[in-house]
Amino acid sequence: MSKLKNKVAVVTGGNSGIGFGIAEAFKSEGAAGAIVGRNHLTLELAAAQLGNDFIAINADVTNLADLERVFKDTAEKFGKIDVLVANAGAGTTGTVADVSEADYNKTMDLNLKSVYFTVQKALPYMNDGGSIILIGSNAAHRAYPSFGLYGAAKAAVIFLAKSFSNDLLARKIRVNVITPGTTDTPAFDKFVPVEQIDAVKTQFASVMPIGRIGQPSDIGKTAVLLASEESSFLLGTEILVDGGMTYLAK
Repeated sequence: MSKLKNKVAVVTGGNSGIGFGIAEAFKSEGAAGAIVGRNHLTLELAAAQLGNDFIAINADVTNLADLERVFKDTAEKFGKIDVLVANAGAGTTGTVADVSEADYNKTMDLNLKSVYFTVQKALPYMNDGGSIILIGSNAAHRAYPSFGLYGAAKAAVIFLAKSFSNDLLARKIRVNVITPGTTDTPAFDKFVPVEQIDAVKTQFASVMPIGRIGQPSDIGKTAVLLASEESSFLLGTEILVDGGMTYLAK
C-alpha cells in the first residue's frame, strides 16, 4: 500500500484515539513523520507501535513555542512536511449557566486557538501542494446537552478549513476537515465511570443509524484520502465520518 509513499506527515494528538488511528493509517500507506502529544507515556508507546519511520515529539499545542519546535524538529529530521493533521483537542462539558471564564478559555485555547496557530506555525515548513486536515465534531451540527462550547469551537474549526484554503490558494495547499461522530477512544474514560463504559458505548451504538460507534481506523482511512493525491480536487470541504448521526439520526 503506497498512497502516501514518500510523504511526511505531522499528526497532533497522535499518541492515542483518533490521532493514533490516523498515524497508523498513514504508516500503512507508506508515510513517515511525527506524532505530537503531551502525555510522555502514551506518546512513547504509540511511537514504539509505529516504528522507526515516526518520531514522537512531546509538546503542548496551546504553547506557540512548542508548536515552532514541532515543525522545526520534523523538518530537520525528514527534510520536508507534506501533510499536517491538526487533531489535538478534547471534549469539554458545561452549560452556559455554569461554564467559568477559565473553563471557557481553556476549551477555546485547546480546540480552536491551537488549531489556528498549529496551521500558522506549520506553513513555513510545508511543501507547496501539501494537505492540511482539520478535525471537527458532529457536536458542531447537533446541540448535545452540555457540549455547547465545544460544539461552537468545532463549528469554527469547520469554517477555518474554508478560510485557510482561500488564504493558501497561491501555494496550492488544500485544507479540509473531517467531522467524526461518536468514536471509540480513551475519551470515554474522562466522562464515564469505568464500570459503565461498555453499557454507554452500547447505548450510543443503538442510536447510530449505522448501528455501531466509530473506530479510529474509520477516521484514519478518510485522512489517507485527504492526504493523498486522490483528493486533489477537494479543498475547503467537510467530510462527515459519523455513521449517519448528523443527518439521519432521529
